[in-house]
Amino acid sequence: MLELGALDRRQSILVRQGQGGHQISSRGHEGVMAVPQLMRTEDFLFPYYRSTHLFLAKGIEVETLARDFLGKATSTSGGRSVSAHANSPELHVFPSAAPTGCQCTPAVGAAWAQKLSGNGGMTVCSIGDGATREGEFWEAVCFAIERQLPVLFLVEDNGYAISTRTDSMQPLHLGMVAAEIVVRADARRIFDFLPVAEAAVERVRSGRGPLVLWCRVERLEGHTGNDDQIAYRGLEEVDRLLDPVESFAAELIRRGIVSASQIEQLTHAAEERVRRAFAAARAESEPDVATVRQELFGPVVSAERPPLEAGRGLTMVEAINRVLAAGLRADPRMRMFGQDIEDPKGGVFGFTKGLSSVFGGRVLNAPIAEATIIGAAVGLAAAGFRPVFELQFVDFITPGFDQLVSQVASLRWRTCGAWTCPMVLYAPYGAYVPSGGLWHSQSNDGWWCHIPGLRVAIPSTPADVAGLFWSAFRDQDPSLILIPKHLFRVRHDAVEFGAVPFGKARVCRTGDAVTVVSWGNVRDLAEQAATRLAAEGISVEVLDLRTLVPCDWEAIETSVAKTGRLVVVHEDNRTCGFGGTVITEMVKTNERFERLAAPPRLVAREDIHIPFHPRLEESVLPSVEDVVRAVRETVEY
Repeated sequence: MLELGALDRRQSILVRQGQGGHQISSRGHEGVMAVPQLMRTEDFLFPYYRSTHLFLAKGIEVETLARDFLGKATSTSGGRSVSAHANSPELHVFPSAAPTGCQCTPAVGAAWAQKLSGNGGMTVCSIGDGATREGEFWEAVCFAIERQLPVLFLVEDNGYAISTRTDSMQPLHLGMVAAEIVVRADARRIFDFLPVAEAAVERVRSGRGPLVLWCRVERLEGHTGNDDQIAYRGLEEVDRLLDPVESFAAELIRRGIVSASQIEQLTHAAEERVRRAFAAARAESEPDVATVRQELFGPVVSAERPPLEAGRGLTMVEAINRVLAAGLRADPRMRMFGQDIEDPKGGVFGFTKGLSSVFGGRVLNAPIAEATIIGAAVGLAAAGFRPVFELQFVDFITPGFDQLVSQVASLRWRTCGAWTCPMVLYAPYGAYVPSGGLWHSQSNDGWWCHIPGLRVAIPSTPADVAGLFWSAFRDQDPSLILIPKHLFRVRHDAVEFGAVPFGKARVCRTGDAVTVVSWGNVRDLAEQAATRLAAEGISVEVLDLRTLVPCDWEAIETSVAKTGRLVVVHEDNRTCGFGGTVITEMVKTNERFERLAAPPRLVAREDIHIPFHPRLEESVLPSVEDVVRAVRETVEY
């Protein structure tokens, strides 16, 4: 506690001197340091942004926190994340992220992994009182109760969400938290709090399910170092705040445990240690800008052939089912989770038909809660499992978008590879299925490719989907695999399964007049257009990208060098779609630009929602005729 105060004062001085950029004080929250001190090394701590006190209590050294504050090359993020977001794989302290509440669903994922492992571990998820209004907090609490997970939700209630008083809006005061899972405690009075914390940790560890430990604390400083809380709390209120360290010290002296002079000596020693830690950190190297692009992805794993026998009359749905079964057989760490994926339903589209019957307890139904699905995968992956999770439609991913962006895709990069998220998320994708409407027909390629750190695959044949799933199973990074609905029930006469790496396009049809680049549902349009144009004497080369991230730029460049003309077809909106990125890449250098005999063309959906009625849907989506017209324009230019 004394080190926390010394650390806080040192950071405040450095901010005022212009030597530190961002400070979040934990002063007033010291009482809850008792909880991490009751945890074991293997227990997971999922902190929020105001957690320096928890870092110290869990065992992260002052020297580490000094490096993080100054953003040094040796900091836990290599200078990539803000100073209050320390982490430690060795101590099982998960890296926090700034969006409030986004640590909750990963925390229950880790607690789920602990229960599956039967290792007697527990998880502590810390959160501020303001953030308990976030939906992900409630999703996490519901999931923890449903599965009786060993997780302690540590609510640090200082009465404020930045400048907004929370007493009239936080769930405990609104009577929303079930009495049987909540314990209220005053962490400002440390002697009184200690037995409450001990009992709470013991209850969770004993297997009696989750607990919400709602702790009253004080926020002795502003929300951040740049926030003057007197402006909205008033000097009188701030002066009345109870300093738990002063109160604890006074009680120790009153009980004769220590003397005032000993407290003074300990305070001086803490100040000196912090001073030395920051002095040493300031002398260390700044981050090298040449390294900032490292660890966005890990090393590429060589592709292997999936252990599936060749077949006739196979669909993509059947290939997915077979490769999922092969993955479950090959890796006992693999877990599947999604809405309606258990038998007898076996998924809305039958991807998982029969799997839960064969692999009992490893293929499980999820609630209708996309943040839980994606967030739980983060926690499972952090604890050593291999989550392969399904969404019924990619259109419904938006409630889990925070997890995809804030946790999944950034985890490796913001920890310089110390943490990874090897998960596979797959979902049906796109339109060209009548009456899907605007909530069952989206593609949104541009969204997914805009997220650094996420592999994106859109296979369009049984062999490709099986090969890409098998590659994703072995990867150490997260993959989003989108299954084009228009194509996934098309039967293929002969299917030979082979190795399919990410970042390798497939030449569907060779030609020498025009290159047509496509993927997903519209790959079929491109091939139909090529057949029609062949009758006119126009030889079209059709490329199926198969994966957008990484993209096979070399294959596109090689084809365009041969044909001199480029047409890109994508199902997504015209504005900000991935097709525009392909064209930009192919004209960004003089050498590439000069190979083109005509301006590239983009065939895409209008910037409009997809309507319900089949005739209306057809009117806004790219068609074979649109592709034919674009190819003719490039040839006639």
